[in-house]
Amino acid sequence: FKLLSFETTSIHDVQLLLKRWFDIVVSFLLILVFSPLFLLVALMIKFSSPGPVFFKQERMGLNGRKFRMYKFRSMYQGAEEHLDELKDQNEMTGPVFKIANDPRITPVGRFIRKYSIDELPQLFNVSKGEMSLVGPRPPVYREIAEYQRWQRRRLSMRPGITCIWQVSGRNDICFDEWMELDLQYIDNWSFWLDIKIRVRTLIELTKGTGDES
Repeated sequence: FKLLSFETTSIHDVQLLLKRWFDIVVSFLLILVFSPLFLLVALMIKFSSPGPVFFKQERMGLNGRKFRMYKFRSMYQGAEEHLDELKDQNEMTGPVFKIANDPRITPVGRFIRKYSIDELPQLFNVSKGEMSLVGPRPPVYREIAEYQRWQRRRLSMRPGITCIWQVSGRNDICFDEWMELDLQYIDNWSFWLDIKIRVRTLIELTKGTGDES
């Protein structure tokens, strides 16, 4: 008789090992290359508004493991405390939150978000093995608590800085479509697919199509 089986992650162990080594080498090189930019952005943030340079937030990684994700701070200090005040303006479906012209974002924050510079500190997460260069974006716990069962499968792949959602018009995609794109990535994953997503990401970055809201 025929046996039909389903895998929640790629069975290509050699390619997954190659993906991890690629992440280690490239993240280390990019940290070195972008170190002057890191310093410049840090100074811009520090002198433009009170508060720390980095924003640290607990996220859920591979198989639901918790880790602290790093970003350059793009909002005024204490912005998370005012989230409930803005929830009725949410423009996204599902458990995620996003509004146009978010008043919590600083002028410097709008610029670094436009070119996704705020995401660069996640290279440290990649080097530590908590994230990958390419993979589903890591959610916060409050989002996972509202996931449907089929959506939880996106946690079966190491989260990434960029993925199909980021290069497919993320601001115009509803939550369910976003989840479906992540599962499509997992089900069709290959090292070659990662390369194509990286190239598309670079193209989008040159256009300045990041999230300014």
